[in-house]
Amino acid sequence: MYYDHEHDLKRLGEIKAFAPVEFTAWANLDRIVGRQDGKIPWKHRELIAIAVAHTTQCPYCIEAHTKGAKKAGASKEEVAEAIFLAAAIRSSGAAAHSSMAIRFYDEA
Repeated sequence: MYYDHEHDLKRLGEIKAFAPVEFTAWANLDRIVGRQDGKIPWKHRELIAIAVAHTTQCPYCIEAHTKGAKKAGASKEEVAEAIFLAAAIRSSGAAAHSSMAIRFYDEA
């Protein structure tokens, strides 16, 4: 079964009505990625967002930030590197936590 549907995004207005304060706070937080006046350049912000989107596995974020990165001047090669940096960090998390699994096994 496929869970992500393009039309789901149209329901964000409905969600905003359910929790307007929280929704507005989230939307304002999300806008900082596209800031062009920060110390981190816009292109780098979008590349970071692409990496994070791949670790959180959000298809909407992957699309939005890949398009944002392109607009900010990122190359396909930079996008690909950001994705694999995320893959390396995510896999490192699994490896780092492996010792916990062995400890839990020994404690059982």
